[in-house]
Amino acid sequence: AESETFLKQLPHTYYEEYMVHILLLGEIKDYDTCMKVVEEFLPYIDNWAICDGLSPKVFKNHKPELLEKIKQWIPSEHTYICRFGIEMLMRWFLDEDFKPEYLKMPASVRSDEYYVNMMIAWYFATALAKQYEKALPYIEAKRLDDWTHNKAIQKSCESYRITPEQKSYLRTLKVKKARSQKKIQRNSYEQD
Repeated sequence: AESETFLKQLPHTYYEEYMVHILLLGEIKDYDTCMKVVEEFLPYIDNWAICDGLSPKVFKNHKPELLEKIKQWIPSEHTYICRFGIEMLMRWFLDEDFKPEYLKMPASVRSDEYYVNMMIAWYFATALAKQYEKALPYIEAKRLDDWTHNKAIQKSCESYRITPEQKSYLRTLKVKKARSQKKIQRNSYEQD
């Protein structure tokens, strides 16, 4: 009862309260209850650490329903709702539940938000590690914006899950004149 009351007290005042919130959400065993509370919480997320720390265990056993929510979250204009959707797609749908058409969802996102673009890059770096043959055409066709494209290649090349041969090839696909706007934007976030 105390935790239920706490989960309804939004917004919180302190970062630590948000950390407790995501830990409590992660332990909810009923999918419908968990999803309701997650959706109530998502608009209050205002940083990547809380966003990336939110990972309800119950999602593992409800992937079809989760996928429908992911399809709603990814197009969101809210930075951390979009990021959370892409992260859930990366976490739960790049292994045995992977389908090539899922790559289209993060590839279709266009954002000026650093934390959205970093998640897209992270998603594609992970997709290259787990589903190389299916993800590679997105990089070869340069279907991401220049900055995100290059960041996905960079993250892939930093991964131990990518072979040296794959890394060499990926490096040849970097965009030489990537837009500097993203770098400027990132620097402004770092100053905040």
